[in-house]
Amino acid sequence: VQLVESGGGLVQPGGSLRLSCAASGFTFSGYSIGWYRQVPGKERELVARISRFGINTYYADSVKGRFSISRDNQKNTVYLQMNSLNSEDTAVYYCNAHLYGTDASTDYWGKGTLVTVSS
Repeated sequence: VQLVESGGGLVQPGGSLRLSCAASGFTFSGYSIGWYRQVPGKERELVARISRFGINTYYADSVKGRFSISRDNQKNTVYLQMNSLNSEDTAVYYCNAHLYGTDASTDYWGKGTLVTVSS
């Protein structure tokens, strides 16, 4: 099982990035996928989540209207389009796969991609 994030990097305030999460080794379409982020000294927080077939989405208040999550089940990939980035978006972003009805301890996680918003 693998979740591999990509697309992170350095971006100026007000800029945009698109993160990708490529999955393999499990039935991708059976899982909801979430993007989390974490900064040193703080708990990992949920940024956005998308249901198995992309019908339902959730966004943290801090990113509503700026971030957009989508998925392509044919490519086993989830995307996070991030616009109007600011310094508070600086974090390591992680991809998470959750199977409905199971305990979170069985979730799959990627290793993360660093997003730095700075001038």
